[in-house]
Amino acid sequence: MHFISEALENYVANHSQDEPELLARLNRETHQKVLQPRMLSGHLQGRVLSMLAKIIRPENILEIGTYTGYATLCMAEGLAPGGTIDTLDNNEELFDFQRKYFDQSNWGAQIVQHLGQALEILPGLDKKYDLVFIDADKENYINYFHAIVPMMNPGGIILSDNVLWSGKVLDEVKPNDKSTKVLLEYNELLKNDPRVETVLLPIRDGLTLSRVV
Repeated sequence: MHFISEALENYVANHSQDEPELLARLNRETHQKVLQPRMLSGHLQGRVLSMLAKIIRPENILEIGTYTGYATLCMAEGLAPGGTIDTLDNNEELFDFQRKYFDQSNWGAQIVQHLGQALEILPGLDKKYDLVFIDADKENYINYFHAIVPMMNPGGIILSDNVLWSGKVLDEVKPNDKSTKVLLEYNELLKNDPRVETVLLPIRDGLTLSRVV
């Protein structure tokens, strides 16, 4: 869901950095060939991810939820020389699609794909991260957060996507809607957990920036 009008969103996009050509091709192919293309970060949010990564200059980036690799490549634009991105996803069918675009970029050798359940993979990642992007199954957001915080460098940034959940965070939660229930709890956790400082931005479907103190 987008929280501003299409006309205003187009104005914002037209007055932001252009979408790089490789990402434009990835965007098009995702919409042509992959299910649920609305999961793609897209031009504007992608430029936000790129800008944040360039400001942070992370040595190590962790991404939970690769999808087709659009956000991965956006964050790679700010990766420090010699740095790495560990990107985790459980969709085997998209693995080769992701790698095709990673290898066409300048950062293919620095992007490491991990296939499987994130909560099973995370304990085996023996490094500290400067930037994390969570964009996976909403029901595990709280579990991901608690697993990730000890893996962060002080001052590191955790980005959480879809935290406004198409505006459902304002509606009465249906008994069987576990995703919305967890996101409501997650947003409260980020606001009140003393380990992080948080700001929630109404970008696309809601993007939270949490700085590890």
